[in-house]
Amino acid sequence: MASPLLSLRRWVLATASAALLPWGGALAQALPHAEAEAWLARLNEAASARNYRGVMVFTTEGVVSSSRVAHVGAGGEVLERVEALDGRMHRVYRRGDTVYTVWPDRRVVVVEQRGAAPGLVSTRRRVEPRALDHYALQTQGRAHVAGRPAQRVLMQPRDEWRFAQRLWADEASGLLLRADVLGSDGRVLESSAFSEVELDIAADAESLLDGMQPPGFEVVTARREGVELARQGWRLVAPPPGFELMACMRRPAPGRPGDALQAMFSDGLSFVSVFIEPYRESQHAGALSAELGAMHTVMQRVGEHWITAMGDVPRPTLEQFVRALQRQP
Repeated sequence: MASPLLSLRRWVLATASAALLPWGGALAQALPHAEAEAWLARLNEAASARNYRGVMVFTTEGVVSSSRVAHVGAGGEVLERVEALDGRMHRVYRRGDTVYTVWPDRRVVVVEQRGAAPGLVSTRRRVEPRALDHYALQTQGRAHVAGRPAQRVLMQPRDEWRFAQRLWADEASGLLLRADVLGSDGRVLESSAFSEVELDIAADAESLLDGMQPPGFEVVTARREGVELARQGWRLVAPPPGFELMACMRRPAPGRPGDALQAMFSDGLSFVSVFIEPYRESQHAGALSAELGAMHTVMQRVGEHWITAMGDVPRPTLEQFVRALQRQP
């Protein structure tokens, strides 16, 4: 999601043997905090500053999907393009803080602002330094991803509220090449990796943005309004440790008529979204939970409201978010 939730995680398993390596065993060596911060700083710098393009493949529960991606900086402006290669065809462009999603079958372009929706798709994958308060960064040697030598590390959670994540960063540039989300037993719940990648491409803005606003397509501005959670009459009491509120907005309810309040949280690596909407007996069934790979969802009625919590975290973490949510008088 997320996390950010709407954020992109489309990579592929590089080898079956690598996926089965122990994630908390003798091969892991925890880095001192300063070295861990430096490792993350290099990864984050590469995600923002390097120009690259390639094919990213996402695997979960035996389902594989892929996208062609490109990321460049042109004249001080960040440009990105993500094109689905299977499933429902669409293209996503980012120009600065504005995101354009082109749906050829509907002949529609949906325009959104990242400031109102920080979980929107991006080719970049960052890990905030504050994540080290809740994960130990452990080295796991070297491997190859998309034919490139890579350093492999494990983000080992310090508690039960979050999943471990194994990351591969390009040795030459620091660019994140692959990311696995691991269950408590070390099983790969979800994997995303470049199957091919080219670094330091030319910053050709005209070519990258080609097709962003096709002639004859309807342009629709997404209805999202940034708001404050407390001013909407809600607060969190004893949420899972480390998760901070990143943004809050009022937006159309997912898959249903009417509006919902969406609050987005992150611990610097994992993401959770909490949707709040009025309870409607005709639309909402009893309490439900679901999971697909690393993505878990919990839905239940709280007073006169229907709460949906979802994110790449264990189900008890989402249940704690729902318990922590309180209506203010």
